[in-house]
Amino acid sequence: MIIDAHTHMWPDAVAKRALAGSVPDLERRGDGTAHGLKESMAAAGIDRSVCLAVANDGEAVEKANRFSGSLDPDYFIGFGSVHPELSAEENVQSLRRHGLRGVKIHPFFQKYALDDPRMDRLFDAMQGEFAVIIHIGSIATASSEGVCSPAMLAKLVRKFPKLDVIACHFGGYRQFQEAVDTVVGLPVYLDTSWPPSLAELDPADVRKLIETHGPERVVFASDWPMADQGREIRAVRELGLADSDVEQILGLNLARLLKLSF
Repeated sequence: MIIDAHTHMWPDAVAKRALAGSVPDLERRGDGTAHGLKESMAAAGIDRSVCLAVANDGEAVEKANRFSGSLDPDYFIGFGSVHPELSAEENVQSLRRHGLRGVKIHPFFQKYALDDPRMDRLFDAMQGEFAVIIHIGSIATASSEGVCSPAMLAKLVRKFPKLDVIACHFGGYRQFQEAVDTVVGLPVYLDTSWPPSLAELDPADVRKLIETHGPERVVFASDWPMADQGREIRAVRELGLADSDVEQILGLNLARLLKLSF
């Protein structure tokens, strides 16, 4: 069983435009459509991909969640979006209405900080019901400080201890050592995405991080179409971990968290 915990996909009519407007420093490894992702999954031997929605404002939340809820469950697991322009109740009701298991939070794209006080009631409301995958770390054009830094993640999980958090990019994109120092050991799942590829990190450093944090709390993630799914699976297999740990990371851990069976 292989599950990719971190992909992005848009309706065919807007995929080209949406993809062109995101992370311009990274080469595209796919077209951001359902068909393109299915082809990538088939080539890589992936059973399911989690497709992450990101609403840039409150008005876009319902549309994003409707799309995520409409995805083919034989291939995709739709995660919805939330935004502090809406009340906690409005956000949660939208997620429930479309049968979504989790949400994606990307403070840079959504233009709010992870510690925005408007988010407190929402994080509280999502505890115990939804998995929350959060972009942690910098981007090419901006530092994570004051937006979504590893230190801010640490404060969040201590404040909301029952929140099921998946921290993207090992808990610190472009800030690997800070993630090691601040996030490793926290009660969160870490995803393995590191576009353009996990293979750009030192395998020994990644292996040590995973073994210290616990392989049972790490989930495979590519960040397709900003990375190639097959290449990322190979990168995980080449870390030198025990076969049983690789199996957990590639799918069993996320299946357990989301209570999946297929």
